[in-house]
Amino acid sequence: MTNTRRRPTALGRFLEILFGSGSTPPAAPAPTTGVPAGFRAPAESPGRSGPSATREIDPRSLEGVRVAYAPDDDEAPDPGEIVWTWVPYEEADGRGKDRPVVVVAADGRGGFLALQLTSKAHAGEAEYLAIGSGAWDASGRGSWVDLGRVFLVRAEGMRREAAALDAAAYGRIADAVRARYGWA
Repeated sequence: MTNTRRRPTALGRFLEILFGSGSTPPAAPAPTTGVPAGFRAPAESPGRSGPSATREIDPRSLEGVRVAYAPDDDEAPDPGEIVWTWVPYEEADGRGKDRPVVVVAADGRGGFLALQLTSKAHAGEAEYLAIGSGAWDASGRGSWVDLGRVFLVRAEGMRREAAALDAAAYGRIADAVRARYGWA
């Protein structure tokens, strides 16, 4: 009997090494994207999309806004509290990030009016009001309220309550938005 088995070529040996000697090659590896192994994308941030999306609104178009300090440790946004939600970038191009906002008023329809916080110093800028540091920033950095951007936040769009402002700090914010937007 004659041996009919052919001797594997260099390419054949390479393919056997790569795929094994079985007839079914292994599944192709997933394409790489530059993301580190084991990285998991975060879940969709509350407030990013859908009916609970946090959105920027024109504060001058609002009527009957009543600013009143009313923090309540109830896992819902309340005036006087700093909460975390997804905030769209000023470019309004669909991008944004999860960040703290200070709730200044309820809108009377289940939403809350809030102002964005930043830890970047803005001394001497009329658009910003310094409120100091607090439990909302784990690093203890001072915070500034951006008076020029007002957001509508829904309770379902809030990621978490961070802290309640003291009444004096809230009072400074309330005075600023009353003067700026004519709110009561």
